[in-house]
Amino acid sequence: MLPDLQIEVVRVGPVDVPLPRYQTDGASGMDLHAALTQPLTLPSLHRARIPTGLAFAIPMHFEGQVRPRSGLAGRSGLTVLNAPGTVDSDYRGEVAVLLVNLSHTPVTITPLERIAQLVIAPVAHAELVISVNGLGPTARGAGGYGSTGST
Repeated sequence: MLPDLQIEVVRVGPVDVPLPRYQTDGASGMDLHAALTQPLTLPSLHRARIPTGLAFAIPMHFEGQVRPRSGLAGRSGLTVLNAPGTVDSDYRGEVAVLLVNLSHTPVTITPLERIAQLVIAPVAHAELVISVNGLGPTARGAGGYGSTGST
């Protein structure tokens, strides 16, 4: 299968991490690995910035979305704190993943463990315009949290 887009990537730091890759043909995200030199134990309800050892040249009009791995979250309670984290097209530094341990017990992250996934997505830039006539009506209106029902 040919890629829809090519993105340049460089390894940074002391750990030779695998390049992210799609685990299946239908996968939306590529797994990011922990660029750790030794295991890191994250206590319950603590967070840590985990390096990936990679920097990307994401093209204009695209972003990298750093998202949790569902299996990791389900097994251990580790998730991405600012999910989805955004890697902007003009950022060229090392991508790091802000993980949080939401379980009741400490969790150890091992070197090269798959810790998150990177989804490349298009970005539209919008121009905001002040409406002098107000906003057009919708069935929902200004109803906020919970306004569309409980189910």
